[in-house]
Order: sequence, then C-alpha cells, then structure tokens
Amino acid sequence: MARGKLRIYLGAAPGVGKTYAMLSEAHRRVERGTDCVVAFVEHHGRPRTEVMLHGLEQVQRREIEYRGGLFTEMDVDAVLERDPAVALVDELAHTNVPGSRNTKRWQDVEELLAAGIDVVSTVNIQHLESLGDVVESITGVRQRETVPDEVVRRADQIELVDMSPQALRRRMAHGNVYQSDKVDAALSNYFRPGNLTALRELALLWVADRVDEYLQQYRGEHDIKSTWQARERIVVGLTGGPEGRTLIRRAARMAAKGSGSEILAVYVARSDGLTSASPKELTVQRTLVEDLGGSFHHVIGDDIPASLLAFARGVNATQIVLGSSRRKAWQYILGPGVGQTVARDSGPDLDVHIVTHDEVAKGRGLPVARGARLGRARIVWGWAAGVVGPALLTVLLTNVDADLGLANDMLLFLSLTVAAALLGGLVPALASAAFGSFLLNYYFTPPVHKITIADPKNIVAIVIFVLVAVSVASVVDVAARRTHQAARLRAESEILSFLAGSVLRGETSLDALLERVRETFAMESVALLERAGDVEPWTRAGSVGPHPVARPEDADVDMPVGDHMALALSGRVLPAEDRRVLGAFAAQAAVVLDRRRLVGEAEEARKLAEGNRIRTALLAAVSHDLRTPLASIKAAVTSLRSDDVEWSDEDRAELLEGIEGGADRLDHLVGNLLDMSRLQTGTVTPLIREIDLDEVVPMALGGVPEDSVVLDIPETLPMVEVDPGLLERAVANIVENAVKYSPLDSPVTVAASGLAERVEIRVTDRGPGVPDAAKDRIFAPFQRYGDAPRGAGVGLGLAVARGFAEAMGGTLAAEDTPGGGLTMVLTVRAAPGRGRAAADLSAQVTS
Repeated sequence: MARGKLRIYLGAAPGVGKTYAMLSEAHRRVERGTDCVVAFVEHHGRPRTEVMLHGLEQVQRREIEYRGGLFTEMDVDAVLERDPAVALVDELAHTNVPGSRNTKRWQDVEELLAAGIDVVSTVNIQHLESLGDVVESITGVRQRETVPDEVVRRADQIELVDMSPQALRRRMAHGNVYQSDKVDAALSNYFRPGNLTALRELALLWVADRVDEYLQQYRGEHDIKSTWQARERIVVGLTGGPEGRTLIRRAARMAAKGSGSEILAVYVARSDGLTSASPKELTVQRTLVEDLGGSFHHVIGDDIPASLLAFARGVNATQIVLGSSRRKAWQYILGPGVGQTVARDSGPDLDVHIVTHDEVAKGRGLPVARGARLGRARIVWGWAAGVVGPALLTVLLTNVDADLGLANDMLLFLSLTVAAALLGGLVPALASAAFGSFLLNYYFTPPVHKITIADPKNIVAIVIFVLVAVSVASVVDVAARRTHQAARLRAESEILSFLAGSVLRGETSLDALLERVRETFAMESVALLERAGDVEPWTRAGSVGPHPVARPEDADVDMPVGDHMALALSGRVLPAEDRRVLGAFAAQAAVVLDRRRLVGEAEEARKLAEGNRIRTALLAAVSHDLRTPLASIKAAVTSLRSDDVEWSDEDRAELLEGIEGGADRLDHLVGNLLDMSRLQTGTVTPLIREIDLDEVVPMALGGVPEDSVVLDIPETLPMVEVDPGLLERAVANIVENAVKYSPLDSPVTVAASGLAERVEIRVTDRGPGVPDAAKDRIFAPFQRYGDAPRGAGVGLGLAVARGFAEAMGGTLAAEDTPGGGLTMVLTVRAAPGRGRAAADLSAQVTS
C-alpha cells in the first residue's frame, strides 16, 4: 500500500487562519469529488471557523476520562475504519490525554499516512522542537507541546499562512480570535507586535530553508550546473593558513548586509583526501565559522581551483571569498595562482572577492605535509622537457654553424634529461635519456646519420651519458617517493593522534566520528553495520551521508571490525595504503559504539540500584511506619468490639476518631509511596492548564488544623500554568511538613507573589530550621531531619513535592526564615497574561 501524502499549513502564531485555510481546502476537494472527512478540528469558539465545518463529514471523537474530567481526542481506529481519501487533523503538535493510543497527535497522523490516507494538518512555528529555546527567549513562554522538525520536513507540501502583526492584532480586536474578555490580556502579552514580528520572521526563514531544499533537489534532478542567485551564499576558500580567520570574518560581514545570507567555508585537501594542513588551525577556523552561523566543509581534489568552483556551483553559491596569494613574486612563473584561476574560470554567475591580509607575499610558511604526486601539469612538462626538448636542441645544433664538440653536446642533452627528471619523475627522464642518446649517436657521433659509432671513446661517452641520466632520474624519483611517504605518514599520524585524543577525552558521538571518516576519505556516505550472528541480517548502528548501504557487499570499501561488525563506505575505491588509517577509524567506531552502550547500561544499572534502594527503604517503612497506624486502628477496633467493657458515647467517639486519624495517616503514607513510585518510574504526565492560585492552594490545606495556617494570596496575582492536581499535592505536603515542625503558637504562613515570568509560593514556619548542609538532603526520599517521631511519616513528603514541582517545570528550594525557622519556596510559571483571565486562554494560545 502506498503511503499517504501529508500537507501542512504552517503559521507564525495562533489566529492567522491555518484551520480556516485547511477547511477551505477541504471544501474545494469535496467539490471535486474527493472523499474527505474531518478527523479532528478544533475551532476554539471562532464563529467563522465553525461555519467552515458545515457540509463536511466529521468522524466521532473518542472520549477519555482523566482525573475526574472528560476529554475528547481523535479516534484513530474510527478514522482507519472509515478509510477516507483525505483526513483533516488539526494541531499536529498536540499532546494527547494520558490513556490515548499514542502520546502525540503527530504519531496518530503517522498511522493514518502508513495506512495510505492523505492528511491535511496545521502547526505553528513555535511548536517546532528545534525552535523551542528561541521562542521562549522571544515570548517568555516555554512551549510544552512540540513536534520534531523532521516530521514537518517530511511533509509533501508545506504552505505558509502569513499575516502581518498589525492585521492579526486587528483581527483579535474585532473578536475573530478570542472572546472579548480575553483580548486585552492576549494583546498585551503573547501577541505584542514585537513577539509577532519575530515569530513571523522565524516562520518565513524556516519555510525559505524548506524551499531551498526543493530547489537543490530540482537542480540535481535536472542536472543544472549554473548558479541560480535565489539566495546569497558566500563560499570562503581556506588554505589552512592563519589568514583563514580574516577571510571568515570578512565573509560574515558581507553576509550580515543581506538577510538570509549563508556562509560556507571549504578547505580543499590533496594527498588522496588526507588532511595536509595544520589540523589545529583548521579546527580553530571550523569553530569560528560555526560560531558565526556558517558551516565548514572538507573537499578532496588535486586541482584546487576546479574543486573550489565545483563545490561553489554545487551549493548554488553566489560569491567566493579568497585571500591574496601568499606566494612570493618569483613564484608566479610557476602559474597564475588559485585566486586568479578561480576569478578567470568563475564565469558571469559567480562573484570572486580577493581579500588582503597580513600574510600576503610572505611565502607559504605553513609546514604543509604535501603529497608527492607530481600532478598532471608537472608530468606534461616533464615529458615536454625530456622528448620535445632534445628534438628542438638537435634542430638548433644542426642548423647553427658552431662546432661545440661531443662533450658539450652531451652536457646540453644531459641538462634536458635532468630537467625532465626534476619535472616529471623517473619515466620521462628515462625516455629523455634513451631519446637523447639516440640523437647524439645519429647526429653528433661519427659517422653521422648512421646508428653506428666508429670511435670507442664515443661509445664510453654515450654509455656514461645514459648512466648519469638514469642515476639522476632515479635519485629524483626516490626523493619524490620519500616525500610522498613522509607526507602520508605525517597525515596519518595527525589522524591517529586525533583518534587517540578522542579516546582520552571520552568522546562518544558516533555520528561525529563517522562524519570525520566521510570527510577524511572524501566519501559520499559512511555506515557502521553490525549483526547478531553469521546468518542474521545487517543493521545500521549509525550512518552519515545520503543513501548509506545496508550490507558490506554493497559498499565501495568495507572494513571488518571483528566477526559481526563492519565499516562500509560509498563513493570511491580507496587505495590499499589508505586502509591502514581506515582500520583505525573502524576500531575507534566500534569503541565509541561499545562505550555508548556501556553508558546506557550504566544508567540502567544506576536506575536499578536506585530502585533497589527505594525498595529497601520501602520495606523498612512498611515494617514500621505503616504498621503504626494499623496498630492504632486495630487496637481501637478491638476495644470497640470488646464485650467486657461498657464504653460511654464519649469514649466511643474518641476511639472512632482514633480510627479515622489512623486511616488518614495510612492513606497519606500510601499516597506518598505511590507518588514516589510514579516519579521514580517517570510515569508522571502533567496536564498543564491556566488556573488561579486561590482555586488550588486553599484545597491543599484540608489536612491540617484550621488555625495552624495563615493564607495570603493576593487577588492581583497572574494566573499560573500548572497541573492543578500535582500543585495541590505538592503544596499539601509542604504545608503538612511545616506544621509538623512549627510551634503550636506560631502558625505557618502561606504567601504568594509574582516575580517576572514566575510566581512564588512561600511556606514559612518558625520551627528549628535546617542547616545549610542539610537543605538539599531533606528532599531525598526516605529522609527525615532531626528528632521527628517515627510515626510522623516515611520521609517522602518533600521528595514528592519537589518531583511534582519539577514535572510542572517549576522548582522547590529551602531557605532560612529571618528570625528562625525554614521557608519552602515553590516557584511555578506564570501564564502569558498579566492578571486574571479565563482558564482556557493558555490552551488557545499554545494550540
């Protein structure tokens, strides 16, 4: 069955019209005869959106009961059974109520897509997971409901629903988004013009990146090589020298002049992909360009200008930034240089900027470990000097009336052979020696124009000439090979040093290591494959690059690591000399994978050890603390049932009161134990909504005497974003703990106050207090401070309170009370609105 297609309407903020646009699309499809149903759409009481639901088939929602409330969610099974062609699913980032089929609504959508149903959905830019921190810094509100970026990026179509901040605020003022009593709070907080402008820019830039991906895909499919200047992309060519930092900063200033510009720093390496520049300097430059918002790329190519231009055109760059040449003036006789060559060959679609720096004309001072392969140009010049040179020299000597003598002629031919050896290596030099000896014999050794030698002395001279030519060529070739070997060994030692350093630093990022392998050997993709046994299928433990292989047999290069693991590379076939370094990378990849798994196992072992400690403490609590209230209940019941004693009404009431008190203590202890168990297993799922503190805090005081607490909750406090049930339990535990230690004549004070984007609840007692060294320890499970009686509890109250506070995104800390005692400070998030508003504003703002 073919997978369904996903279309997403993306908005910058609530109220821009995403749901309206989605319903309009649904009506258009229904008019064309498409089987389209509404799986879940939330109109939030907006009349114009609600009207758009008329005429569309709606699938019955599923009702779920949670904490005494009844909630509705999308019924995935009903939609699958209905099997429409298109399903409308609103609010892709929504978190389902506990008890639903999936935790997140986007997971429900994935099921519909897998069943072949096309889905049209909506999402706001602030709900993208990668932008959570950015949105919080802009608006001051942390989005609890998020969707992974990759889910949205995989959509077949993304349509931006755009609206200017002024238009959106006018729409809100007219009552088209929220009810009139909520408009002022929303406009003065979340929907401020600055917030909306920043969110709109985020949405536009995110969609622009997505459009750029489509553009790159289209250019690749249609083999388009020319640059389309749809967006400024600045490529910075690096040599590994210190001037690279100047070039990167200059490119960053150029990019800052245009919004949306992108910087790509690229280093072109030789020697079969092994890094030939200083790794330390390249690391500094990589960090610098990433800090400035750009990206660093490592490209392999013997022809640096051609490789640089190919990279620039491949990423659709518009500008190239290069540094002025560090070569001295006399070195230009060897060629025009990289900068001039790039500028000459860039064409009309690429602008080349040559930037001056402090290293201009100082020579190539870098200790570069250059590969000794002479390159195509030098080899061509070597053959020209070795073959064309002797022919031209022969023409010159035979047409000039000057008898230089055989010895001088041989020296002239020998100079050309030496030049051929210096330029082209051994083979051109040997060819020059053979060709030169033939010309000397034929044109300059009597009898001339014959392949014979009359004088034995001339035979010796020609033999010496050949021997000297071969010897010089051999020496040059050996020197070139030694230089090549030294360069490779140095590059290999730098790579092995990097691997050893990563081991010592304890780096555990497998993807980073595989990316280093891909860059070092200029591969398209790298995958670490493993399997459980000899006949088991291969699985990917990690991979980088497009289209990684699934089996070692499908790779261009595979490096076994043990019996059931292999490093597979695709892109080109490596020479045998590179496999030694690749083997070190493969071994390190296996170590990193094992270390990552050991870290996971250690974390699991830590959790098991913590669980064992909790269970041990639980057994101790059950053996004593839980038996204490049971014993008092048992004694009271036994007394009441005794036939030997005639109890008065007052005695009976006292015994019944003791039974009730013991049952309450037992219920409280069991409740704390269950709460601690939920916290330890990570099953606490807060249902965050906006609420007033005076609706929750008074309910938390039911377990303490009425005259033991003084409550001070100002009416001007903003609403808070909390789970009311968790907040009530947390406050109850804190207050009960404070009353337990506070003197009878000093009531506990519960006060609340607003502070920036937070609200503090301070519970103050006048008890003995807690030393600074023990302030953190009192929040640990099964900890009781001082001489608290054994029957007073199992030491879970504060631990549960802190766990609930952190689950809601808040904090709980202990402070000294001025004048003696302890103050517990519970901090929770304030709702976006300043002052009181309706309880469902948060749900609408973050939907």
